[in-house]
Amino acid sequence: MSKKLVLAEKPSVGKDIARVLKCQKACNGYIEGNDYVVTWALGHLVGLADPESYDDKYKVWSMETLPMLPKDMKLVVLKESSKQFHVVRELLNRKDITEVIIATDAGREGELVARWTLEKVRCKKPLKRLWISSVTDKAILEGFKKLKPGTNYESLYKAAVCRAEGDWLVGLNVTRALTCKYNAQLSAGRVQSATLAMVVKREEEIKNFKPIPYYTITAKCQGFQLNYEAKEQKRLFDEQQAERILKEVQGKTGTVKAITTSAKKQYAPALYDLTELQRDGNKYFGFSPKETLSIMQRLYESHKVLTYPRTDSRYLSEDIVPTLKERLKSIAIGDYRSFSMAILNKGIKSHKGFVDNSKVSDHHAIIPTEESVRLANLSSDERKIYDLVIKRFLSVMMDPFEYTGVTLQADIGGHNFLAKGKHVISKGWKALYEREIDDTEEEDQNLPKLNQGDLIKINTVIKNSLMTKPPTRFTEATLLSAMEKPHQYVTVDKSSAKTLGETGGIGTVATRADIIEKLYNMYYIEKNGKDIVPTSKGKQLIELVPQDLKSPLLTAKWEMELEQISLGKLNPNTFMEKIRSYSSDLVKAVKASSDKYVHDNLTGKRCPECSKFMLEVKGKHGMMYVCQDRSCGYRETISRFTNVRCPQCHKKLEQRGEGEGSVYVCTTCTFRQKVAAYNKQYRTSNDKLNKKDVGKYLKKIQKENEDTGNFAFAEAFSKLNKDNKNK
Repeated sequence: MSKKLVLAEKPSVGKDIARVLKCQKACNGYIEGNDYVVTWALGHLVGLADPESYDDKYKVWSMETLPMLPKDMKLVVLKESSKQFHVVRELLNRKDITEVIIATDAGREGELVARWTLEKVRCKKPLKRLWISSVTDKAILEGFKKLKPGTNYESLYKAAVCRAEGDWLVGLNVTRALTCKYNAQLSAGRVQSATLAMVVKREEEIKNFKPIPYYTITAKCQGFQLNYEAKEQKRLFDEQQAERILKEVQGKTGTVKAITTSAKKQYAPALYDLTELQRDGNKYFGFSPKETLSIMQRLYESHKVLTYPRTDSRYLSEDIVPTLKERLKSIAIGDYRSFSMAILNKGIKSHKGFVDNSKVSDHHAIIPTEESVRLANLSSDERKIYDLVIKRFLSVMMDPFEYTGVTLQADIGGHNFLAKGKHVISKGWKALYEREIDDTEEEDQNLPKLNQGDLIKINTVIKNSLMTKPPTRFTEATLLSAMEKPHQYVTVDKSSAKTLGETGGIGTVATRADIIEKLYNMYYIEKNGKDIVPTSKGKQLIELVPQDLKSPLLTAKWEMELEQISLGKLNPNTFMEKIRSYSSDLVKAVKASSDKYVHDNLTGKRCPECSKFMLEVKGKHGMMYVCQDRSCGYRETISRFTNVRCPQCHKKLEQRGEGEGSVYVCTTCTFRQKVAAYNKQYRTSNDKLNKKDVGKYLKKIQKENEDTGNFAFAEAFSKLNKDNKNK
C-alpha cells in the first residue's frame, strides 16, 4: 500500500499535522498512519559546506587563498541534526512512499529547509506543497484539500539558494580577508554591515552635534495657553528678539483674530506584520526582537491562537474576509468580548484600510485564528503580545476616532499667538485603548467657546529658554524601523530611495532579529539602558569595510533581484555570476587598504609562546585568552560555559579554574560556589539531580526547546524525571 510522506519544519508542527491526518503510530523521528507518514526537520538538516571541504588549503586562513569561489557549492548534513536527517533519508527511500508533501514554513527559507534535504538524499519522487498561514486543525485540513504542485515553487527555491550561496561567497570571503589583513576576529556581511553602519553614523551625528539655544513664548490664560508663532516659526534663535516680544506682550489683553474648526477622522493603524509587532514589543514591554519572535512562535505553533508570524504584510486578502466572523467569535472573551460582539452585531465592513490583495505577499497580516483561546494558558509575556495583536485586529473593524479640530489665532500686543485643541465627537476604535492613551498633548486642550473679536485675559507670559537636541540613539525598536526604511536614515538619491522603499529595506522580517543579535554577539554594539551604542570594535569595522558593503542599497538590490528570481523573471546564474565577481572585488579592496585596526580587548597578560599581549575573547565554549598574533595561535581557557543552572536566577553558570579549586560563577547575579560544594548541595550522592531541581529545570528547558525544536533533550530529561520518581 502506497503512502505519502509529509515533511514539516519542526516536531511540534509535525505532531499537529500527524494528529489531524489521524497518524497514530509514534516512531523514532516520525509518526505513521494508514495513508501518511509525517516527519520533521529541526530547522535546517542540511547546509552549505565549510571552505575546508573544498580544498585543504582553506584550512589555514590566509590572504593567498582568497577569494574562495567554488564552481559548484556542496551541501553537507549538519552535525547537530544528523540523527534526524538519517531518519528522514530512510523514509524518503522507502519503496511504499510514492509522494512527498513539503509542509515546512510557507516562505523562502522554509522552502530551502525542505528542498536541500531532498537534494542531499537525491529524492526524485513527486512533490506537493502545503501552504498555510496558521496551524489550527481547520487550516491544516483545508490546506491538504488545496495542495499545490511542487513545481509551482521551483523559482522560490532557486531564489532561496541564490540568497544562501550569495551570503556564503560575500560573507566568508570578506570575513576571512578582514581577519587575515588585520589579524583580528572580524566578520562582515551585506546585512549586518549596513545595519551597523547606521548605528555608527547616528553615534557620529550625536558626537558632532552642537546644541543651539532657542526660545519660545507662552501666554497662559484661564484653562488654556497660546504660543507665539510668526510665519510658521515657533522657535526664536535671537534672545534679544525674544526679550523684545516678551516686553511688548506683557500685561496686554489678547484679541481673537480667527477661529477655524474642521471635522476630522482618524482611522486605526494597519494590522501587525512581524517588524511592527517587534517594534511595539520593544517599545511597550522591553522585549528584544528575538524575544518577540519567540513568543509569537509559541502563540502560533503551541497555542495556535495567532497566524504565521514571519510576514511582511499588514493587510488581509479578500479570501480571509469570510473567516472574520469566526475569528471574532473565538476572541469574544474577557475584556475583548464587548468589542467583538459590537462588531458582530453591527456587521463586519471590510475596506481598503485592512483588506487589499495588492498589499499581501506570501502571507497576510498577523491576526487571531479561529481557535478558541484560554487566556489562563498563556504566560504573562505571551498574554502581552497576544493583547497587542487582538486589539489591533479589533480596531481596524471599529469606527474611526472622530473629533473637531480647533485652531484659535489671537493678537497680543501686535504679535501672533496660536492655540490648538480638539473636541471629541466619537471615540471609535480609541475606546479600545482608553487606558493606554495619554491625552496630555497641547493640541488636546479644551478651548473655550470664543468668537472673532472677543477679548482674552492673559494671566502670565513667559519666555522658555531651550536647546536644540541631537538625534536620539537607536533602541531595538527604532533600529528595526531603520532596517525596514533605511532611506529615511541615510542619504541616498531619489532613485535609490525608491529601490529601498520597494524592497522593504535591509534584511527580511524573518532575519532582522537575528542580525541585531549577531551584532551584539560580535561585540559590535552594546546596550546602554535601552539605547544601542557601537563599541570601539564596531566603529573600527565600519572604517575597514568596503564602502558599498555598508550601504543599505546593496542588500536592497539583492532583495529586488531575488524577488525577480522567485517570480521566474531573472536567471539565477546571472545573479550568481555578479555575486562571484563582487566577492572577488571585495577581497581586492581589503587587500589594497592601508587602514589599521587596534584591538580594544587587549589584556596585560603576555603569551607564553611569543610574549605578545593576549586578547580576552568570548569563544563558543567559554572565555579565553588568545594570542593577538594569529600565526602564533596560542590560547588559554579562562572559563567554560556549562549547562549547569544558577540556583538563584537559573541562568547558565561558568566554570572557572581546574580540579578541586574550580568554581561555578554566575555572570548575571552574585552566585559563586566551588564545584564540589555545588554538587554536594544540588546533586544526590549517586550523582543524579534531586527531584525538586529536575522539576524546575525541566520546565525551563522544555519552554526554551519549543523555540529550537530540540525535543530529543527534553524527552530524555523527562525520562530522567520519571525514573527518579519511580525510585
